[in-house]
Amino acid sequence: MSDVIKHECGIALVRLLKPLSYYQKKYGSAFYGINKMYLLLEKQHNRGQDGAGFASIKLDVAPGQRFISRVRSNEPQPIKDIFSQINGRINSSLEENPTLLENTEALKATVPYLGELMLGHVRYGTFGANSIESVHPFLRQNNWMHRNLIIAGNFNMTNVRELFEDLVAIGQHPKDYTDTVTVMENIGHFLDDAVLDLYFNLKEQGFDKKAASPLICDQMNVGNILKMASKKWDGGYAIAGLIGHGDAFVLRDPSGIRPAYYYQDDEVVVVASERPAIQTVFNVSQSSIQEIDPGHALIIKKNGSVSLPEINKPLTRKACSFERIYFSRGNDADIYKERKKLGELLLPQVMKAINDDIFNTVFSYIPNTAEISFYGMVETVERILNKRKADEIIAKNGNLTADDINNILSQRPRIEKIAIKDVKLRTFITQDSSRDDLVAHVYDSTYGVVNPTDNLVIIDDSIVRGTTLKKSILKILDRLNPKQIVVVSSAPQIRYPDCYGIDMANLGDLIAFRAALALLEDSGQSQLLDSVYRKCKSEVGITDRVQINHVKELYAAFDPETISSKIAELINSDKVECDIKVIFQSIENLHNACPDNLGDWYFTGDYPTPGGHRVVNQALINFVEGSKERAY
Repeated sequence: MSDVIKHECGIALVRLLKPLSYYQKKYGSAFYGINKMYLLLEKQHNRGQDGAGFASIKLDVAPGQRFISRVRSNEPQPIKDIFSQINGRINSSLEENPTLLENTEALKATVPYLGELMLGHVRYGTFGANSIESVHPFLRQNNWMHRNLIIAGNFNMTNVRELFEDLVAIGQHPKDYTDTVTVMENIGHFLDDAVLDLYFNLKEQGFDKKAASPLICDQMNVGNILKMASKKWDGGYAIAGLIGHGDAFVLRDPSGIRPAYYYQDDEVVVVASERPAIQTVFNVSQSSIQEIDPGHALIIKKNGSVSLPEINKPLTRKACSFERIYFSRGNDADIYKERKKLGELLLPQVMKAINDDIFNTVFSYIPNTAEISFYGMVETVERILNKRKADEIIAKNGNLTADDINNILSQRPRIEKIAIKDVKLRTFITQDSSRDDLVAHVYDSTYGVVNPTDNLVIIDDSIVRGTTLKKSILKILDRLNPKQIVVVSSAPQIRYPDCYGIDMANLGDLIAFRAALALLEDSGQSQLLDSVYRKCKSEVGITDRVQINHVKELYAAFDPETISSKIAELINSDKVECDIKVIFQSIENLHNACPDNLGDWYFTGDYPTPGGHRVVNQALINFVEGSKERAY
């Protein structure tokens, strides 16, 4: 993605099912769990660079001993920073008492972070400043072990205001107005109720507070707590939590918008946002890793038992297709195939744009996340060429010399590495008056491989704002003096805001939206914007039905190709001399390539929850009124 947008967050949870001495004996280290958590977070580093956090719980510790540890960082390399802090604390403890390594129970009692239950998080901030207070995991503390709660997740809620007001109505005073704090306090409220209900029931049976404590651990129904807490949630979420006495859970939204995978054997239970992270870190097969079903929770009790109850009734599966196009790492076996398919399905449009002239076309990609789709596209070009070679050989009817055969067989697509990102320069750029000039030099280009008679085909995974294309990439590629530049997006046109995790909240930022408005103006239909605005205003406050997405009307008068042509105009500039064409994936081909991840609301406007429709209408209102407020 040449445009910088915020990414999905990533979660990692590890529950050790054996005593620490088991891992010391089998794997040579009592720090087995911590090491695995470090690897899980690093393998999901693509999901977050603004912050990272780690929390652990020690099971069955004596009163007075610290059983919860947490560390968070918003440093430039947050994962490295938090584990440097963890290792520093561990090493200090071992320097003070080297004999701890000989006794895992003493080691556990003395060394911070060393526990059986661990939760980690990597984050891209999507709302508010990137302060340390915004970094997960969040901690809700209490002197009763059962009422301590740690939360981390990959989620956005569309109805935070409603949830916040519900908390205030029951007498709470939340410390912050964010969805993370609101969700944590929401769960915490029903956790408190569950603990008190269990205690009073046990008291009636004759148990005093001390005797009741371990029974509360056993009898707590985590699934019921989650049902009560989440019944009003509207959003996409994979929320992980640890309860102070040792229960843990990961809850997934009913539409399956946000991903969550788990693996279990007799040594460990592990959850991560991406399947390959578990495969690599634990060296297990793909088939042994399962997806948490939409609307279900993976619940791990303190005694190590695992269940997967339905918490909320599953809806039509709308797993985020952007996970397949861009967010998740491409080393997942299925995602790799899907991205190649995305590239393959684009080729007919590409061939039309270059008039089938393969030999006078250079194929490349930008940025690196588009590389796999590029392979799919080029392999399809090779199949076309192979058919042409076969046809040419057959047409010669055996009248071929060795040179003829060599010339025919040597025909192949022209593949070049055209653009290379200068990471050091990008890091240097700040928001100042010279930024645009600096941005124009973020990418270096390869000279001497493109001729003035050549088409230059560049595949990108998606085009959101078009800013980097206009201010940097196209200017750099134009210096190579091609006949035309064909920009190919493996994703369809992004027409609508996202409110379930990606930081695409403002309609005015989307190049497809700006193209539609320009086309309305060109065709004398600008008044349609005011009509749609009034319809959106009329939807405000409606709660007895799902709102209508009126923004769709702005696109309805134009076919996708017309909008693509206007986008090509908008991303061009007077400094680019060659012709520019822009090609987008079709919705039909997206679903063909990614049949199990049909969440496409940012392309189609078909939101999986009522909150999505409220958000898109509010986004249009904000745009017309010039408001910079968030639509959710």
